[in-house]
Amino acid sequence: MPGLIPLSAASEEFLSWLAVERGRAANTLAAYRRDLAAYEEFLGGRGTVVADVTEPMVEDYVGFLKASGKKASSVARALVAVRSLHRFCLDEGRSAIDPTEEVGTPRVPQGVPKALTEAEVETLLDAVVGDDGVARRDRAILELLYGTGMRISELVGLSLPDLALDEGIVRAFGKGSKERVVPLGRVAKAALVDWLEPGGRTSLAPERWARRGDAEAVFLNQRGGRLTRQGAWGVVRRYGDKVGLGDRLTPHVLRHSCATHMLDRGADIRVVQELLGHASIATTQVYTRVTTDRLRQVYDRAHPRARSAGKRQG
Repeated sequence: MPGLIPLSAASEEFLSWLAVERGRAANTLAAYRRDLAAYEEFLGGRGTVVADVTEPMVEDYVGFLKASGKKASSVARALVAVRSLHRFCLDEGRSAIDPTEEVGTPRVPQGVPKALTEAEVETLLDAVVGDDGVARRDRAILELLYGTGMRISELVGLSLPDLALDEGIVRAFGKGSKERVVPLGRVAKAALVDWLEPGGRTSLAPERWARRGDAEAVFLNQRGGRLTRQGAWGVVRRYGDKVGLGDRLTPHVLRHSCATHMLDRGADIRVVQELLGHASIATTQVYTRVTTDRLRQVYDRAHPRARSAGKRQG
């Protein structure tokens, strides 16, 4: 196509896979193309191609980006593109190794993700239309991520024995394989039940399971295997793009929104800590940051000396 930065056959095939199989947005694909073009230019200057890259070459590239004055976040983003390309090449048999496997990602200062408003969450959840198996699955994924505050790795790791729908709970395995019980809200439970009924999960189940663990997976991909973390990420991103949230929406933003909305509505912070599976309450306290406007509203309503003189006299 005119205007596109030319890349190697491996990179072009990778970008096509991102577009077709992962449904990545045009802006995302353009960003990947720019990062891969810079990477291939670096490789060309050293007389090598993607298939022949070694781990020291990737380390050199990271060092080159840092020396060029790139911010840690920019280096990390560039490395995501490079890492994704090499993993794709390994999976497709284009190379025998993944040279990025042991390369560390630059540490990026952690910012607090901005929670969605309750209205934005409603718009997102309403964006899933239809009653086919994929729509039922996607609706259940979004409802569970927001309704329970689960990490996306916990969600795709769910197996059928982890569900106790009659009791309205699921068993999640968090970081370090720590197990916790997570309650299901009415809407999340209904979406999950709908997915598990005939016409939902059964429509994606294969005649013969490729792997033993797939047969017990709660969420399946369209090939009948357990849905991967990347696959679930793609579901979230697709509906985020559909309603105009774009890069503001990630699975973690739904987790953050769940916690923020509960705290805004008066939930005890230790209950939210238990729900999210945080080992330390200090981690949960990040979610208690509220906007200045809300802080002012609560202060004006709650403090006897906060209101104006006119209101006190009236």
